[in-house]
Amino acid sequence: MPELSHRRRFLVLAICCMSLLIVSLDVTALNVALPSMQRGLDASTAGLQWAVDAYTLVLAALLMLAGSTADRIGRKRVFVSGLAVFTLGSLLCSLAPSLQALVAFRMLQAVGGSMLNPVAMSIITNTFTDPRERARAIGVWGGVVGLSMAAGPLAGGLLVDSVGWRSIFWVNLPVGLAALLLTLRFVPESRAPRARRPDPVGQVLVIALFGSLTYAIIEAPASGAAPVLPFAAVALAALLGLLWYEPRRAEPLIDLRFFRSAPFSGATVIAVSAFAALGGFLFLSTLYLQNVRGYDALHAGLWMLPMAIPCFLFAPLSGRLVGSRGPRLPLLAAGVTITACGVLFAAFEGETSDVTLFLGYVLFGVGFGLVNAPITNTAVSGMPRAQAGVAAAVASTSRQLGQTLGVAVVGAVLASGAGSSPYREVFVRAARPGWWIITACGAAVLVLGALTSGRWARRTAERTAERLESAEAREAARIGA
Repeated sequence: MPELSHRRRFLVLAICCMSLLIVSLDVTALNVALPSMQRGLDASTAGLQWAVDAYTLVLAALLMLAGSTADRIGRKRVFVSGLAVFTLGSLLCSLAPSLQALVAFRMLQAVGGSMLNPVAMSIITNTFTDPRERARAIGVWGGVVGLSMAAGPLAGGLLVDSVGWRSIFWVNLPVGLAALLLTLRFVPESRAPRARRPDPVGQVLVIALFGSLTYAIIEAPASGAAPVLPFAAVALAALLGLLWYEPRRAEPLIDLRFFRSAPFSGATVIAVSAFAALGGFLFLSTLYLQNVRGYDALHAGLWMLPMAIPCFLFAPLSGRLVGSRGPRLPLLAAGVTITACGVLFAAFEGETSDVTLFLGYVLFGVGFGLVNAPITNTAVSGMPRAQAGVAAAVASTSRQLGQTLGVAVVGAVLASGAGSSPYREVFVRAARPGWWIITACGAAVLVLGALTSGRWARRTAERTAERLESAEAREAARIGA
């Protein structure tokens, strides 16, 4: 890809951020709309979990395929396709006549979404070649997540109260179309120097693993252990199949050699933990604010601002810290604040008081705002540029898988504890194990942030990058010969 001017580089960054904005707005606005959707579509707690997880599950399953495909056939081409499919899926979601149709259209929406975030991150990585400038760009990228968290609940609450839950999908239409036209005009095409071959067996195994595991977790409270046991067995078999099959391929869907890098492995697990905490936090919060406290969607959205505003403010600060001092400090601070938030709700029933509820939301917003930039920067900075799309896709997959598991596990725990009792009577007791799960996720961010951001970890990243580059050179020489 040719070197772009400073102004053109930041224009490309703005276009990529537009795609992140509609994806993130969709998630935050949807959470505010869940109680209204529950009433309008007569959905159970499991039905609400599927309304959220149908999207994140498909996204997680296809992100790595999208990243490798973009490296092979062209990042701009895949990005444009993703914008078109996501916008179409959003339109169909707004017209869904039933919960089953909504889940199906959310899956179509996710097919488009899988072509957006990892491909956009790959475009950014290849556009901003200077490490400090790239870290700042990733900080801006993280700030868009904070912006969506601030705008999503408010916009979603206002739309749900004034027009209805279907209108939350309308926001994606003008932004998606504008991003599509701007991409066609201003974003240059780029691809990896050498195309990677598809890995259909690996892709099927990933889909089987994620889908079976999520189904087993969500349906276990209502169905019991016996009916979901075969799905758990399929998930285990798919995992073992991936571990056996992928190292034997010259160009696997998941290059397990990446995980020899301690920072990359740490960033992957931290992403799963942090986004599991986010998924569980949003799911518990929106049900509590509307079904227990009785707030309408707009007031519930206003209550989310103490979380959203710190996230918006601390995301770019985290990017600057990563660029100037490395990922250690923001990861440790994120781990401490997310853990403190979980303990406040799990041990002290913080949601029952306005003061502690406000404090808990602030703590979570600070932590989540700090955690995103070091995850992304760590995942892609130690990898060869030719592997940028795949590395970014693995990091994005970890985020979506974490959010899927967070909603599935915390929702299952809530459903098991509440049973058929009204939320108002048992929510605090039934939600307490969910808050402990969020606490454990925050502790994982803290411990792994400390372990994988030291000097020895950076040495493993350097050795891994050298081995990957050497392997790529040998494979290119073999093909050329």
